[in-house]
Amino acid sequence: MVKATGQTKAKAAGKSPFQCTECGWTAARWIGRCGECQAWGTVVEVGAPKAARITAGPVSSPAMPIAQVSAVEAESRPTGIGELDRVLGGGVVPGAVILLAGEPGVGKSTLLLEVAAQSARNGHRTLYVSGEESAAQVRLRAGRTDALVDELFLAAETDLGAVVGQVDAVEPSFLVIDSVQTMAHPEVDGAPGGVTQVREVTGALVRLAKERNIAVVLVGHVTKDGAIAGPRMLEHLVDVVLAFDGDRHSGFRMVRATKNRFGPSDEVGCFDMVDTGIVEVSDPTGLFVSEHSEPVAGTCVTVMMEGRRPLLAEVQALVGPSSAPQPRRTTSGLESSRVAMVLAVLGNRAGVKLHDHEVYVATVGGVKITEPVADLAVAIAVASSVTDKPIHPGLIAIGEVGLAGEVRRVGGLEKRLAEAARLGFTKAIVPADVPNRGKDLKPLDMQAKYGLRVFAAGDIRAAMHAAGIL
Repeated sequence: MVKATGQTKAKAAGKSPFQCTECGWTAARWIGRCGECQAWGTVVEVGAPKAARITAGPVSSPAMPIAQVSAVEAESRPTGIGELDRVLGGGVVPGAVILLAGEPGVGKSTLLLEVAAQSARNGHRTLYVSGEESAAQVRLRAGRTDALVDELFLAAETDLGAVVGQVDAVEPSFLVIDSVQTMAHPEVDGAPGGVTQVREVTGALVRLAKERNIAVVLVGHVTKDGAIAGPRMLEHLVDVVLAFDGDRHSGFRMVRATKNRFGPSDEVGCFDMVDTGIVEVSDPTGLFVSEHSEPVAGTCVTVMMEGRRPLLAEVQALVGPSSAPQPRRTTSGLESSRVAMVLAVLGNRAGVKLHDHEVYVATVGGVKITEPVADLAVAIAVASSVTDKPIHPGLIAIGEVGLAGEVRRVGGLEKRLAEAARLGFTKAIVPADVPNRGKDLKPLDMQAKYGLRVFAAGDIRAAMHAAGIL
């Protein structure tokens, strides 16, 4: 007689000893891919849950009417860095847990060291715990970035118990953990950075923040796909999730809020990496627009939206004849498939033949434009390069181009036009049909409101005529 194993008994009892760490999906046997969220390598063996009767226990505080709950303790305090306060919704809320994630070398530690120093300068005792660098290495960087403040305490720990001991000794009101993947819970099995360790460490830090009313910032690693490393539950546990990204070959950096329980989740903050650390950029538009002494063919400016912030970006195109059977199409800062579609529309709807020409399209300053608002600017820049006709230097183009050649409406047009007018632009090409509070916003209305000479283009050919190219 064959003795039944634990897994056989679990199957016989109808239980599921395997569970996905990402979504919680269960299975009776191990498989490499989750059947619910389709993630690979996330199904692990767990103990079968036992139904237990819950008895009433002591409460931490009695329930009361919501209007009688004091909101004073949840008021945010400024960090001293305006761009970060913009993203957080005014500042850091005591007791909040913030997760800042980004690629290696993007400047997460540099930014948080500056945030910790500003917090200490404002009279808030701050503890910076580094699990990736020694205290001497962090001290060296702090000397370079002028972050030597008396109220800023520094510790190098990787054990969560030691971190709690440091918190007991320092009693900070602001805590930085760099990073959560290097911390290890002493009572949990597994190597630091594993799914179980990250989940338990984060849960313990969240409880610590809520019980002691300490604002906690956690540095998080990302995978090669750009997602936050660790279980998906990590983002659910924290209050705020910030993504810190930027081009490795450029000093420009952006902080985006993907989750924020205390403010907007569509704001961005702009920073610049310099030799002395990281500085905020309150008006980053000039970084993405080049200055020419005279008009140059093949350039056009558009207005993109990063969260709620309008930013001007310049698109440059270079077109030249080619004898190759398949002329080269190269893009930088723009989606190659989107540019290819615009080139096809130019050839079929506007008569700009490019089948025997090489086309190079790029943005200025390394900015990446993902929204289709740049379609019209790409089309005008390419047509300008082909005809060698420069457009007016004070012209901007805003609009999405459809396969039929029509210029489609875009969101936030009023903010885009206001930003262009503020920076001295005098002409704008916009879609012909623009909604404004349930009614169409006419070009004359926009011209009177923003001081711009507005051209409403229904299709791409009309836009070319308005730009003076065709």
